[in-house]
Amino acid sequence: MSEGITIALSKGKLLSPTLLLFRQAGYSGYYVQEDDRRLILEYPEHGHRVLIVRPSDVPVYVEYGAADLGVVGKDVLLEQSPDVYEPVDLGLGVCKLVVAKPNGQTPIQRLSSKLRIATKYPNITERYFNQQGLPVELIKLYGSIELAPLVGLADRIVDLVETGKTLKANNLVEEEIIAWSSARLIVNRASLKMKHATMTEVLTRIKKQVMTNQSPKGTGKGVRR
Repeated sequence: MSEGITIALSKGKLLSPTLLLFRQAGYSGYYVQEDDRRLILEYPEHGHRVLIVRPSDVPVYVEYGAADLGVVGKDVLLEQSPDVYEPVDLGLGVCKLVVAKPNGQTPIQRLSSKLRIATKYPNITERYFNQQGLPVELIKLYGSIELAPLVGLADRIVDLVETGKTLKANNLVEEEIIAWSSARLIVNRASLKMKHATMTEVLTRIKKQVMTNQSPKGTGKGVRR
């Protein structure tokens, strides 16, 4: 029997498509009912224990070895820069991290004053504007980022955008794209060595299924980069 492994999955929008991907890859039973409040799911037939955690916590569990594998958005990895191995882009939850402004406001390049920017991605935002040579003041928010420019709290926001409908509804427009994001399979470095056979099997299955889904004949639509 193969060694048991622990997998940390992101709760929220990524959970259902991630579970589907694992089922497609041959890991039957990967289901969670909508009203299920359990945080640990056991799949003894596969030797898997699954942890359901906040997306921002997935890299922490994997980096410190509480989980061998994890699934989390690239945006979280860019913000936290955890010491993990990132072998597979799953092609799920594709969106973009953008700078957005109120419609009609002066472009960044023509501004001379220091910008105040609201975001839940302060590290990414600071790096990006430092590279542009633009001074900024960061305001960290945890939700409803679009509200900040509307009430004068910030000049710009940096946030994830999937369809752009929320920006449009709040009279905001994209100004610059910082990065594209999609779900990534991440791996604890020690686990890859200590449980090499089991980990390699999971990685191989998932990689193969992702390739199948993203092929012209597969069920996926591919990933924009």
